[in-house]
Amino acid sequence: MTTRKKTQSYVPSAYQTDLELQTEQYQAYRIKDIPLSDRPHEKLQNYGPEELTNRELLAAILYTGTKKEGVMEMATRIIDEYGDNYVINETDPKRLAKFLNLPISKATQVVAAFNLGKRLFQERKEQSVTIRNAKDALRYVKDMQHLPKEHLKGLYLNSRFKLVHEETISIGTLTESIVHPREVFRPAIEYGAVAVILVHNHPSGDTTPSQADLELTERIVEGGKLLGIELIDHLVVAGNKSSSISCK
Repeated sequence: MTTRKKTQSYVPSAYQTDLELQTEQYQAYRIKDIPLSDRPHEKLQNYGPEELTNRELLAAILYTGTKKEGVMEMATRIIDEYGDNYVINETDPKRLAKFLNLPISKATQVVAAFNLGKRLFQERKEQSVTIRNAKDALRYVKDMQHLPKEHLKGLYLNSRFKLVHEETISIGTLTESIVHPREVFRPAIEYGAVAVILVHNHPSGDTTPSQADLELTERIVEGGKLLGIELIDHLVVAGNKSSSISCK
């Protein structure tokens, strides 16, 4: 591998500030404005993947953007709005395309790349994760704390509290019209889970459950009783704070 000189990569200051603050305002970041040696493909070829950020690696996978959105802008938005952990574990291109308003071809590239990596190197994170309580769950989903949109995640456990699957169930405000119990329990049945922990974030910073949150939890609890799948907890996270919705 070529040894890279200790030079600072070209990153426009306005774009860098937006990444650090993780706002929803993404600055145009055109490949043609970046020096050739600092473009994702060239950096990967010349210096290896260790020199690239996650966004640059994803941009290298996507290769091109669209007429409305540059490839770096697209890669940044995918990671910021979906979260690193959940981009890696997504298995449905149609869902990714719908949630993030992506061309289906781009969503397919992302899902194929990450799932190929997991399959080849057997790095499925859930095989070694044990979640027994809210503290364990919060530690696992810490990357949800500052997402700019509301996400509902499902953590699916076997009888030994091992994580067998995780899934982004919805993105957007939780309402009965958006989230149905079947969307929550379908992965549980598919992966043989006996229990589930739901986690969703409040971008507002307030962890107080809404009436819709409470009603959804009640419906999931009742549905779980019929299926023999326990809803252990429903957590609300916001920044470094969290609250729990009773599932009794």
